[in-house]
Amino acid sequence: MAETILGLGGLLSDPACCVLANGRLAAAVEQSKISRQDRPGEFPDEAFAAALHVAGIAPESLSCVAIARPFASGAESTAQLRLRTRFPNSDVVIVEHHYAHAASAFYASPFESAAVLSVDRAGDFRSAVLFEGRGRHLTPVREMYFPDSLGDLFNRVTELLGFEPRADEHKIQWLSTSGEPKHLSLFRDILHRGGTTWPQMDRSYFDADHLTNGGFSAKFFDRLGINPEEELSIEGKADMAASLQAAVAESVVAILGATKQACIAGGLGLNALLVRTLEKHFDTVVQPASGNAGTALGAALYAWHNFYGHEQRIPFTTLCLGPSYAPAEIKQVLENCKLRFRYLLTEGDLISESVRALNENKIVAWMQGRMEFGPRALGNRSILASPLNPYSTENLNVYIKHRESFRKFAASVPEEVADKYFEVGPNARFLATVGHVKPEHRDTFSAAILGDELIRVHTVRKEENPLYHALLTAAGAATGLPVLYNTSFNLFGDPLVCTPRDAVRSFYSSGIDHLFAGAFSLEK
Repeated sequence: MAETILGLGGLLSDPACCVLANGRLAAAVEQSKISRQDRPGEFPDEAFAAALHVAGIAPESLSCVAIARPFASGAESTAQLRLRTRFPNSDVVIVEHHYAHAASAFYASPFESAAVLSVDRAGDFRSAVLFEGRGRHLTPVREMYFPDSLGDLFNRVTELLGFEPRADEHKIQWLSTSGEPKHLSLFRDILHRGGTTWPQMDRSYFDADHLTNGGFSAKFFDRLGINPEEELSIEGKADMAASLQAAVAESVVAILGATKQACIAGGLGLNALLVRTLEKHFDTVVQPASGNAGTALGAALYAWHNFYGHEQRIPFTTLCLGPSYAPAEIKQVLENCKLRFRYLLTEGDLISESVRALNENKIVAWMQGRMEFGPRALGNRSILASPLNPYSTENLNVYIKHRESFRKFAASVPEEVADKYFEVGPNARFLATVGHVKPEHRDTFSAAILGDELIRVHTVRKEENPLYHALLTAAGAATGLPVLYNTSFNLFGDPLVCTPRDAVRSFYSSGIDHLFAGAFSLEK
């Protein structure tokens, strides 16, 4: 197990680095969270430096650099020469885009065999690839080519409903929970021209000359019976979103076919409602960092199993794989900013002070340990509120996050007591699915409930995040309810906070009441 592998992914969109060292996943960092800016197409120097620092690896110690395609806007040969110049002592392994997605899900799963689906918009002119995963091998079964694309249809409807395509698709899934799939037959016809199992888009519903409203044609609007020049009502938008969500979920289930075990990655793997549907049909594992950044993990795992030929799986135990900050580093930032703070001497003091603030209906920012990899906060870079706070919905969504009311926050709960309050699948560990609230607790969690009694649930394992687990347990001891609302510690579309300075900036730019950064307590 002497190999030390650097994984690079998403270099043209959402770049990230990871490090596999000594047979374990030692670090994973997204460039946007470190640099606080998007520089697609460039080598992610800041993420690279951070990942190696966290892993305790020197650049010259890297035995392999595994890179997921696409990784250059121009000639790939030029980019490969630059890589070989930068890493003269390392093997360079190039991994196809969908192979990297599939590897990130299958090799992180406990399955010896599974149907593995990589599905996104158009990673390398292919919009989906179904693999047979067996042992350390991934064998392509069938491919789908752009413009036949579930992701592209999501992009189009996102624009049609007034959101930003290729950025706000997550809003569509949450909006769908308040609607009815009244237009399901229309989207079935669009996706499955001639009744095909695999999607073949009926292009007559699109108009290449129509540059607004998602590029849909007059035929599309005629089927709906609506005027394309008039904005849909809130109810109409929700019904449209619900119809799309239902049709796409049907399609993905059909693509996976008659399998017992399924793995999924790619942009659509970030759709928690889709994952919930898959959990009903299959034993399902989703790569929680399913987007392009996750191909860094996939490239590294692919090299481990296929370039080096290892049969042994690398345990996937946590997504808290980024930088952490020592008390001295946090203190220096606070003093440089001339802030008043208290230092809490013990972990018990930190927990009790945090529970006190939450019980006083305060909104708490919680920055602890290593930053999460992927789009979701899992208790290390989180904004927290008590479900017993009657104003939690208004405070979190309106005054702090400034986002739509249909976008609900998650409920974090210790894994061992989750079934007392919720019915939820295994992917809740990484906030990658949704669950149901048990009837006797619907009133308690009314602020976070989506349509059909759905709720975003985050189950927390003590061995994975002992501090956050301790906070939830202490909250339960104080109130009888070991559950906290959790949303990501970021504002205004910024990436998740990483450094103490990021945390301080977001804290003082928002309506958050209390910040706990490591052992330091700051109040407004």
